[in-house]
Amino acid sequence: MADAPSRADADAVSGVLSEHAGYLDIPMRVTLEIGRRSMQVRDILLLKPSSIVDIPKAAGENIDVYINGKLIAFGEILEMESKAGIRLTDFNVQT
Repeated sequence: MADAPSRADADAVSGVLSEHAGYLDIPMRVTLEIGRRSMQVRDILLLKPSSIVDIPKAAGENIDVYINGKLIAFGEILEMESKAGIRLTDFNVQT
């Protein structure tokens, strides 16, 4: 469970929301990428609902989080009751 936000955190978020109020309703595509792989056409044509496609990442490895196609963060998959969720673990800060 996440730590409860402090009053300073709440004030900081409130300030950012106020400053950027004109942009808050712009839709953005969020993509959570678990992995990629190349496959031959023959193998793609054989895929069916029960097929399993191996991915190059092992359980517990970070996944990539993209916003509008730009890598912005990394996360890990969590099991939450009967659903899955993502915990952000790091942000991709480029200079």
